[in-house]
Amino acid sequence: MTSVEMQATPEEKGDSGDGRLSSVAAAIRVLKVFSEQEPEIGISNLAKRMGLAKSTVHRLATTLVSEGLLEQNEENGRYRLGIQLFTLGALVRRRIDVSKQAVPFLHVLREHTGETVHLAVLDDTSIVYLFNLESDQAIRMRSYIGVRKPAFCTAEGQVLLAFRTPDVVARVLKAGLVARTPNTNTDTQAFLKTLEKVRRENYSIDDEESELGMRGIAAPVRDLTGAVVAAVGVGGPSQRLTKKALRACVPLLLNAAEGISSTLGYRPPI
Repeated sequence: MTSVEMQATPEEKGDSGDGRLSSVAAAIRVLKVFSEQEPEIGISNLAKRMGLAKSTVHRLATTLVSEGLLEQNEENGRYRLGIQLFTLGALVRRRIDVSKQAVPFLHVLREHTGETVHLAVLDDTSIVYLFNLESDQAIRMRSYIGVRKPAFCTAEGQVLLAFRTPDVVARVLKAGLVARTPNTNTDTQAFLKTLEKVRRENYSIDDEESELGMRGIAAPVRDLTGAVVAAVGVGGPSQRLTKKALRACVPLLLNAAEGISSTLGYRPPI
């Protein structure tokens, strides 16, 4: 429980009536007051701008400082935006950069495979599609930007989880490996062995685990630091994407993933 929740008045911590928590909305308003023209602001000025009591704004600022979203200048007592906001913004920017840099490679990959290709990132226990190019074939895998799918049973998700820390994998296991098709792997030990295999081979295959009649394959995209920030995938109907066809996709997929990674500054260790 934050200091705002512990000390706020009933009207501060109440529901706004439209589903928003008033204290959270007020904290966000504090952050939005800062600008390039006014990077540091004192409590009195903040309270005046927001039309709130100084004591209320002080509690909000104290909580935001404790979370790294605000910093206090010890020399003059004024507040400024904290470094944690830069970290959060960098995550958003990184996603934008990945999507932008991936586009040319995704076009080439679709041309060479004839199947739907997409770029996905991990969000908690799910994957989210950042970009997709559908196949020109009449029967094809459909994927839409912003759509979420469980990470554990998709090729992209398995790639992203394979290179995450154990606590991230633990969250997925805690959420449950719920079967989506008869092929979905719901055994914890088997799932962990799958992630080990992905780390060795640098790609993952979804053999109708997420959707019956559809297969997919994915590989990791790395940034400047070597961290896996996205997964590039190829998907299509199982009658076309046979296991032999999937194996033929591997070098094309890895080339695309390596190309995107290279544009993000990644250089594999020698």
